[in-house]
Amino acid sequence: MITPIRCFSCGKSLAGHYEDFKVRTKKGETNEDAFKGMGISRYCCRRMLLTHVELIDDVMRYNT
Repeated sequence: MITPIRCFSCGKSLAGHYEDFKVRTKKGETNEDAFKGMGISRYCCRRMLLTHVELIDDVMRYNT
């Protein structure tokens, strides 16, 4: 729901990379090129950014 702060496996900080990753991929850059440009080389960190699903808008509908 919330952008991952750190990689679950290695502990590398990822909070600052998620928005940049979204912008790069929306511009048409491939995932591989975006990761290389951001300096993310570990598979565990790539997994964290690729598999993140933003659900906060769906959850906020049920706020009472």
